[in-house]
Amino acid sequence: MPTYTFSRRSRIASPAAALFEWHKRPGAFERLSPPWEKVRVLERSGGIGPGDRLVVLVPVAPLVHSRWTVEHRDYIEGRQFRDVQLRGPFAHWVHTHRVEPEGPNASVLDDSIEYRLPLGPLGARFGAPLVRAKLERLFRYRHAVIAADLTRHQQFADRAALRVAITGSTGLIGSALVPFLTAGGHAVRRLVRPRSSASARGTPPASGVGETVHWDPDRGQLDPEALEGVDAVVHLAGESVSERWTAEHKRAILESRIRGTGLLAQTLAQLRRPPQVFVSVSAVGFYGDGGQRLLDESSPPGSDFLAHVAQQWEAAARPAAERGIRVVHPRFGVVLSPAGGALGRLLPVFKLYGGGKLGSGNQWMSWVALDDVVGAIHHLLFTESLAGPVNVVAPNPVTNETFGKTLGHVLHRPAAMAVPGFAVRAMFGEMAEVMLLAGQRLTPRRLLESGFQFRHPHLEEALRFELGRE
Repeated sequence: MPTYTFSRRSRIASPAAALFEWHKRPGAFERLSPPWEKVRVLERSGGIGPGDRLVVLVPVAPLVHSRWTVEHRDYIEGRQFRDVQLRGPFAHWVHTHRVEPEGPNASVLDDSIEYRLPLGPLGARFGAPLVRAKLERLFRYRHAVIAADLTRHQQFADRAALRVAITGSTGLIGSALVPFLTAGGHAVRRLVRPRSSASARGTPPASGVGETVHWDPDRGQLDPEALEGVDAVVHLAGESVSERWTAEHKRAILESRIRGTGLLAQTLAQLRRPPQVFVSVSAVGFYGDGGQRLLDESSPPGSDFLAHVAQQWEAAARPAAERGIRVVHPRFGVVLSPAGGALGRLLPVFKLYGGGKLGSGNQWMSWVALDDVVGAIHHLLFTESLAGPVNVVAPNPVTNETFGKTLGHVLHRPAAMAVPGFAVRAMFGEMAEVMLLAGQRLTPRRLLESGFQFRHPHLEEALRFELGRE
């Protein structure tokens, strides 16, 4: 069986010591797992030191997963570690990670892989081009993430590392934010509902990083001692709004936000040592249907259901602000990631040639790449001048029709389908009217004025990054 090699080298604008240290920290593997691959950590033993192991479940074909066990070997502090497959989808796999200094402020990241494919000649004939393309896609993404994350962390390198409590840590945003913070040297305390004995013991699941503690907003249960000593709290939890709105579900949407936010804010206000900042999320639904007007944080609220929810959601954090804690409300637009949210739901439709516009297609869509959401939250944690509402949207909103055409172009699919407004309303009811047929044309004025730099300000480039498409 032939042995193949793959290599990717990138110059990183970060010292070699910082680059290697990033790889050693909890969350580095999760941060490098691309959003289009549903990789799940099953077990881990140690970090990247000699003999440490990692067991993951990886997709190898549609609806087919393989258990992959690798052991770390040949560790050289600050320079190298190697992953050797003990069990998995390849006949042979050795991945060498090397870090080479390039002066005091830069380094070279070298990922080299030696592998053999399963199934003998058949695997070599049909699998080799596919595996090579997959590796190119994966490591292009990995090197881009490492370079950008280190740049973001270096921006605040003169500040002390934070202890951050996070709710909603397993959701779309939280599952990206937690490893970003821990790989950057911050400590994370994940507030989780009591769903498992592992959570009750304060032990994170195998796929998680960071300490876990108990809370139950439905019952008003949160031990103040769990938050004593944290520097920041990021509140992401809330009932999903992207389902048909029955009266019961609308009540759950509102109550999940008010109860959770209120419980946190009141608890923080009573602490002996309250955190410096409380990032309590909101949404661009605050503005209602903005039509063709360009809106910013000074624009008035709307009058529909989501606008009322957002207003009460933000108001529930008031006890923390009255205690002197800096409270920030990032108003998220449509967060783009194939791992979930709107884009995750649209991808199967577009891949099956069913993509296109909804209603007239003229409604505005204020979107933001998940990667920039993570960066924006990090920016909010450290930027003392920011309090109150902050629009977390890319600076270039698009219409619904333009979004569909751009996504179709990236996927090499037509976007010629059009779903009439009456059909959307029939399928989704009030939710369709507010979330799909209305829109907001927003600018992230306060983020830009505070110096935040978007990595993905334009839609096509953002989609290509999040989907791993050239």
